[in-house]
Amino acid sequence: MFAVFRKPRKSLTAIAAAVMGLALAACQPVALGGGSGPSINTRAPVPVALLVPSGSGQAGDTLVAQGLENAARLAISDLDGVDIDLRVYSTAGSAGGASSAASQAVNDGAKIILGPLYAQAANAAGVAAASRNVNVLSFSNNTAIAGGNVFVLGNTFQNTANRLVSYAKRQGKDKIMVVHDRTVAGEVGRDAIVQAISNSGSSPAAIASYEFSQNGVVQAVPAIASQARSSGANALFMTADTAGALPLLAQLLPENRVDPSVIKFIGLTRWDIPNSTLALPGVQGGWFALPDPGLSAQFASRYQAAYGQAAHPLAGLAYDGISAIGALVKRGKSDALTTAALTQNAGFSGVNGVFRLRADGTNERGLAVAEIKNNQVVVIDPAPRSFGGFGF
Repeated sequence: MFAVFRKPRKSLTAIAAAVMGLALAACQPVALGGGSGPSINTRAPVPVALLVPSGSGQAGDTLVAQGLENAARLAISDLDGVDIDLRVYSTAGSAGGASSAASQAVNDGAKIILGPLYAQAANAAGVAAASRNVNVLSFSNNTAIAGGNVFVLGNTFQNTANRLVSYAKRQGKDKIMVVHDRTVAGEVGRDAIVQAISNSGSSPAAIASYEFSQNGVVQAVPAIASQARSSGANALFMTADTAGALPLLAQLLPENRVDPSVIKFIGLTRWDIPNSTLALPGVQGGWFALPDPGLSAQFASRYQAAYGQAAHPLAGLAYDGISAIGALVKRGKSDALTTAALTQNAGFSGVNGVFRLRADGTNERGLAVAEIKNNQVVVIDPAPRSFGGFGF
């Protein structure tokens, strides 16, 4: 039996789940008063504040802070005809630190704030910056803090669920059972999948859950398997990640007569991190979504060449933020960083693919659909390179 729930791994999905779960009860985002962003002088360097979680005393925060700053500076070096004055502020990974950093940044003249990472911190930064008419492009993927002057750049559960459910329906997998952890992230993921099923016109076959522990999964699987077989489901969409229940579910569900060749296994999280997950028999044939692999590889290579180390899994978000800011500033308009400009329908090109910000503070990102075949990741539906058509 595969051991899970012992030593958590800092995979991209684990990080994303942690960011998602930090502040679902955060304060409501603040709408900008009197306008939707500052006026800027595009003929002079544009002050941009980067808020990172350094100063917390946690090695992980220091690592991601450096990765975000490196990626932001790499993006600035790639801008053509745009001068960005990047100013970096530490938040210590806390809401109070983020509030202070955001206040200092706008006092220093920042026209937009990039970051912070954690949801509570992003919410606090948004509140602090709202009275000064400054927008916040946070690195969080927690849509609970999106809206007003706060945007989330992180890939959201809703975006992933929409992509996978839409693809599944086109492949005839339109009777979907949802299986989720009884955790905050698991329940947010469940709701995203249920909404995606409704959006696509597919049918909700059933919903099942398990206590988030090894024994909880073992005890729940027989009933989940029975429900899957009796519900008429032709797809089983799981919120579990590779650092949690996925290895155990992938083993026990087939052992309990859930045939993955009949009921397609689909994952809300990345199933390729760590790479060892790809060797699990139960995930063979499973589907999950990931950023455009070609573009991601290009960024990884350039980052490695520039800094002599691998990019942090979240570093690309900082590059994307600077890329979007640069594209807007290059147009030479004083309203380049207003909400209307940031939410342009055409979106932006990022290191992980196309993305766009929505007026409600959430985002849409172009994702590829992958299948695990013979212990390898095979892209079966490429990420869209523009908005419109399949994938959106």
